[in-house]
Amino acid sequence: MHPLEKEILTSIREDCLIGTGEKIVIGVSAGSDSMALLHVLSTLRTELDVELVAVYVDHGLRPDETPLEAELVVQQVKKLGVGVRIGKVDVQEESSKRKISLEHSARDLRYEFLDEVAKEMGASKIAVAHTADDQAEEVLLRLIRGTGRAGLSGMKAMRDGVVIRPFLNTSKENLLSYLCDKKIPSLEDSSNRDTVYLRNRIRLEVIPFLSEINPNISEVLRQTASVLQDEEVILSQKTEQAWTDGVATFGESSCPDSLRAISISLHNFLALKRGIQRRIIEKVFVEMSSQPQFKKIASVLSVAAAGETGAHLHFSKGLRMKKGKDHLLFSYPQGVISKRGNL
Repeated sequence: MHPLEKEILTSIREDCLIGTGEKIVIGVSAGSDSMALLHVLSTLRTELDVELVAVYVDHGLRPDETPLEAELVVQQVKKLGVGVRIGKVDVQEESSKRKISLEHSARDLRYEFLDEVAKEMGASKIAVAHTADDQAEEVLLRLIRGTGRAGLSGMKAMRDGVVIRPFLNTSKENLLSYLCDKKIPSLEDSSNRDTVYLRNRIRLEVIPFLSEINPNISEVLRQTASVLQDEEVILSQKTEQAWTDGVATFGESSCPDSLRAISISLHNFLALKRGIQRRIIEKVFVEMSSQPQFKKIASVLSVAAAGETGAHLHFSKGLRMKKGKDHLLFSYPQGVISKRGNL
């Protein structure tokens, strides 16, 4: 067994990423990282006692390249005896419909298709090939866009008990060496060199620049994420306890937002440390399907701390907060609508 395969096997077991007998969907783009993931998991499938299916998603953005990529993926999975699914999504159209960037749209549609295939085949895990280098880039990206402690903790080896990242502590350099040792072919996505995408600018321009100041910048970013992830576990537990003690939710999670409301006990809330208060309000916005932006959270904290009763805060799409004598009430008084003023 190759040293990298032994390393990943140990990591999978230590982090409990895969259980015996599970079915795994692998996102394979034909790039170096995902081709390495395909081959490593294929080698380990007997040891792990798992069933695999590789999934290639054509985003409809590079018609000259995607047929070659799909062909290579199919060729390799047949050689390995692994199942395969090829999907196509219209990133351009969905980007316009959802009013999000091409990069964001491609990511969302890719995960949606992977999830669809996983449900069809009864797979419990979706494996993606994010590396240690990707982790460093992600932490920097989130910092630039603006985020809190949870965001700066970066990607997790397992997300929501479904998405797993076996290579998250493995450098791209090690993966390239593995491909070379095993003579595994791969193709480079030409869009990875296009600096119109922020992530590419970070990888191709920002990190090399920061490396001139600190040659170990990528490692520092990864270490920071690791430390914050450990601390995030503790803070999340404290937040959940505070939520249980002082927050009441009206309406089931499956109900439309217009039929839901959240009430926070002011007595309990004001007794909390500011960091936990901030996390409680952030969770309220998430629960009410509203972006938890810094200014919005700050305005709620300010009103909560003030003595005035009856104060209102107006947020987008009809979300309102009203301060009562002993509570903060978040609701959509007239449903989810784009309307200003007192509803």
